[in-house]
Amino acid sequence: MDDTLYTVAQVRAIEAGARAQLAPGTLMRRAGEAAARYALELLGERRDLPVLLLAGPGNNGGDALEMAAVLADAGIDATVLYPPGQRELSEEAADAHARARAGTVGFIDMLPPDGEWGLVVDGLFGIGLARPLEGEYRDLAAALADMRCPVLALDVPSGLDADTGMPVGPDGIAVRATHTITFLANKPGLHTGDGRDHAGLVRVEALGIDPATLPEPAARLDSRAVFARCLRARRHGSHKGSYGDVAVLGGAEGMLGAPVLAARAAMYGGAGRVYAAMLGPHPGVDSVQPEIMFRAAAELAFGSRTLVLGPGMGGSAEAMRLLAQALDSTNALVLDADALNLLAASPELLARLARRGAGAVLTPHPLEAARLLGVTAATIQADRLAAARSLATRTGAVVVLKGSGTLVGRPDGTLLVNPTGNPGLATGGSGDVLAGLCGALLAQGWPAWEAAAGAVWIHGAAADWLVEQGIGPIGLTAGELPAAVRAVLNRLVREAGAGRP
Repeated sequence: MDDTLYTVAQVRAIEAGARAQLAPGTLMRRAGEAAARYALELLGERRDLPVLLLAGPGNNGGDALEMAAVLADAGIDATVLYPPGQRELSEEAADAHARARAGTVGFIDMLPPDGEWGLVVDGLFGIGLARPLEGEYRDLAAALADMRCPVLALDVPSGLDADTGMPVGPDGIAVRATHTITFLANKPGLHTGDGRDHAGLVRVEALGIDPATLPEPAARLDSRAVFARCLRARRHGSHKGSYGDVAVLGGAEGMLGAPVLAARAAMYGGAGRVYAAMLGPHPGVDSVQPEIMFRAAAELAFGSRTLVLGPGMGGSAEAMRLLAQALDSTNALVLDADALNLLAASPELLARLARRGAGAVLTPHPLEAARLLGVTAATIQADRLAAARSLATRTGAVVVLKGSGTLVGRPDGTLLVNPTGNPGLATGGSGDVLAGLCGALLAQGWPAWEAAAGAVWIHGAAADWLVEQGIGPIGLTAGELPAAVRAVLNRLVREAGAGRP
């Protein structure tokens, strides 16, 4: 259930169905109890320190009040910051308020100028927030950024849109939590856009709801289960032709680095043979990876090779001709970088892409996606799920919308949100590595959907592995990723089949 993601509208429907079957206040009490258990876990041996809970005017505030009462019963020094002048409470929240008042919970109406807290709990606003945080609530959200202790958000960090992962409103802000306990079901906004920065580590608490009663999710978290069937150990009797050929087309004059990174990634990702087909002058050999075979792009025969087009490709007439030729072929394609910009500039080529039957994977960053859809990058980021779904539907291709919480979408509307990766990937060339890896998986026979999902997950996991080794995230370079990709991919194969081909 933790990998299924539901929109606010779906969660509202789930909640309504549960309320119809339960006694009033049951869900709020369960939420408060679950949050209190998590708080005790986060406090660990620091249970002698007080806990500050910020309670807002709605049911999210009621969850915080229930939590405070449970913590107080457990012997924790719990203090509720309850801003004055809040609107009339719902019956359930009023009952929670009364329970907290009846115990040893302390109440204050403004944030103390100092104080040592073991934990701060954000219970100001949940998924129902429709306008930006204002006034004292905005000030409180900003103040939490300076807390020197864990910050636990209830359901969703206050001010964050649970669907999109962006702060509510054009100039909105949201609480930056270190941890989030989200209720009933997981939400996509906690995992994409700005969501990962605001939500921190996410725990899902179903509050006793049977997963079998839930509707079809809006999206899922990417995981190795999506592409596990494609993970195969290699047979002793295989040869380089068994694992496909990848040709990276790019490298206009002055832009040789991008296709070389993509080609190295294709090699470390397991392709049997890798070609770097350059539009401009090329060195003839990669001194670091001499196995890569250089060719002039104009002279390359596509054959049955998987084609990765775009890294350093430029916008010349020759680049356009090669892209058109690739779109008219039956080769598996990865379209990245300049190939996407050329597509965006040509409705005719976009139409060709939509008509072709062979598998294609597009790997745009938000600005490239904006050009393809004829909108702004801000529009893409305002609703990344809708943008990825729209682009996949229009192009008939599998789409990888890069960014924090990279999205993988296919034309039928299915979406994945990737949980791996870290800020070390915010470096030049990391997208070229992703494109080359995706090409390698396609060349080895992975279907486009599994190749895209696997490449995104493995690419992020490689960056995570490097950070675990003390390499990054600051200063991590794209050139360090291919070897890490190889390590992660081989580990996955071992774990998936214990070495069986």
